[in-house]
Amino acid sequence: MNDSTTESNSILLPSLNEVEMIIGYTFKNKELLNEAFTHNSYKDHLDPQTSNERLEYLGDSVLNLMFAKQHYFSYPKMKSGELTQLRAANVDTEALARVGFKHGLHRFLKHDDPSLNERVEEFKEGIKQYPLHSQGMINSPKILADIVEAVIGAVYVDTGLSIDDTWEVVKNLLEPLTTPENLSLNPVKKLNETCQKMGIKLEYKSLWIETGDIEVYKDNKLIGKGNYKKKKTTAKNKAAADAYENLIKLFDI
Repeated sequence: MNDSTTESNSILLPSLNEVEMIIGYTFKNKELLNEAFTHNSYKDHLDPQTSNERLEYLGDSVLNLMFAKQHYFSYPKMKSGELTQLRAANVDTEALARVGFKHGLHRFLKHDDPSLNERVEEFKEGIKQYPLHSQGMINSPKILADIVEAVIGAVYVDTGLSIDDTWEVVKNLLEPLTTPENLSLNPVKKLNETCQKMGIKLEYKSLWIETGDIEVYKDNKLIGKGNYKKKKTTAKNKAAADAYENLIKLFDI
């Protein structure tokens, strides 16, 4: 082992130990955890090909499988579409980004992304406004979700590909989980379903490129508006939420 490797390990090990305490799992292969916390923007790691992207890919697939398995057996009367919706609520970018932020996992990420701190701070303020899942009303940093998926992938490999052992780590890490009792709909989906039941037709108008605005019209009258210049989907969710609230008032739903 050369001197640079020794020096690198002496710096990394305390962080790795703290991460293991946070997730409640001790790695047999510490390099897996090191890889999980190495972003592809990081220029100083010894192997330029090593980043958490492959573990993130694996963790994403494993996470979806674990929730599919748990929901399939836990809710035998639930239809496939409902199962898909419930799984998505537990593994979407915002849900996982909240997990990463809650446990402070971004503090251990080795990266050279100058915008990370700014995006995390914006997310922090958004969480204050929406203590529970915002359903797309705030912009969630994918990099936070990627860390969680990479950690899950690392645990899965380290356990010898054990779904059951990995699930024990995951369910504690992701608590509280979304259940059918506390599941809420995305604003666009909620608005569309409500309008479909009531026979109402809406029209979306996009001014997003120019101003960051998305507008919602009913019979050529503006009933909802949302603005978020950084991401069109978030602007549309804000517009749908505004339109839904106005429809409730208009029709006394």
